[in-house]
Amino acid sequence: KDLVKKDSKDSYKDHLYGLLIVGGGGTRLWPVSKSSSPKQFLKLFNHKTLTQITSYRFNKILDWEHIFAVTTSDEYKKEIIKEVPEFVHENIIVEPMKRNTAAAHALGAVFILKKDSKAVILNETADHLVDPQREYLKNLLSAGEAVFEKDVLLAIGIKPTYPNTGYGYIKLGEKLTEIDSKHVFNLDSFKEKPDLETAKKYLADGKYFWNGGQYVWSAQSFLDALKKHATEIYNGIETIGNSIGTNSQKEVINSVYEKLPDVSVDYAVSEKADNFITIIADYGWTDIGDWKEVWENSPKDHNGNVIITDGEKGGEVINIDTTDALIHSDGRLIAAIDVDNLIIVDTKDVLLVCSKSHAQSVKKIVELLKSQKRKDLL
Repeated sequence: KDLVKKDSKDSYKDHLYGLLIVGGGGTRLWPVSKSSSPKQFLKLFNHKTLTQITSYRFNKILDWEHIFAVTTSDEYKKEIIKEVPEFVHENIIVEPMKRNTAAAHALGAVFILKKDSKAVILNETADHLVDPQREYLKNLLSAGEAVFEKDVLLAIGIKPTYPNTGYGYIKLGEKLTEIDSKHVFNLDSFKEKPDLETAKKYLADGKYFWNGGQYVWSAQSFLDALKKHATEIYNGIETIGNSIGTNSQKEVINSVYEKLPDVSVDYAVSEKADNFITIIADYGWTDIGDWKEVWENSPKDHNGNVIITDGEKGGEVINIDTTDALIHSDGRLIAAIDVDNLIIVDTKDVLLVCSKSHAQSVKKIVELLKSQKRKDLL
């Protein structure tokens, strides 16, 4: 908390809020990630969930009163409170149905704006890991200062380490200023997820950065951007805002949300707004999107293996001449002999075995099960 030293009652630091988006299904982490226990609630990293990791990371620079979450069910809200008992209950906002990230960010923004007309929101999803944490927090503070009382939106650019075709990209514009030794740039444009050849060109160019969805903006500026570029969402959220604190709040949210368009924040605002700026991250960033990402971000034994067992259910793994594998036991003994670069995930209902290089293809199994209406496995 030494990162935050308040200078005055009108310091930008007094108006900082964290908004955690706790949604998504995590289909590529099936069969452990299911609708009843999506990836943000799985104890994959040192017996901690991604929701716990992200929430307590925010708390390094923000009081709990300044940390909000948007989630997609009452059951998920209960799970957040169970995992992070310090969370202020009324700061966890429940969407009555999924309407993608534009609506989720807007719902969080209007609730925060009701609390503080000068609020600056540090937006984060519950499935990102960062390292080192201290640099990440310093970057958030610099970004918060850059947008405070200015009509700008900020996206943090992540330096690409390989030609990834699964992320959107940010193209850097000219340098605008410097805050706490951080260079602030104009954001030239957002780019859709590229094909491999385009991704290679982006990597070689040096002006393209991954868009990790780590946005920082004032609540008012974001709602103004919605008013300009996504009128239907803005009108609905304005109606919700007028109901906050009244007896009809829940009824209004349910009624309005059903009519909101199902679009991402990137499509609704990012790709259309002309007042975006950016800073480049001084930290490593990972979107935990599949089992290979879990393997890459977990401690390994001397043979490069990652072993995950459930602290409550137990589980045991015996390895003989096995290397660079991820093995997840949900209680049973798993014995692996002379196999390499495999993902083995065992649950009560399902055993998944695949090569680590094809971890993204787990989603195809989920899609097949959906087409077969196998809800018992989803």
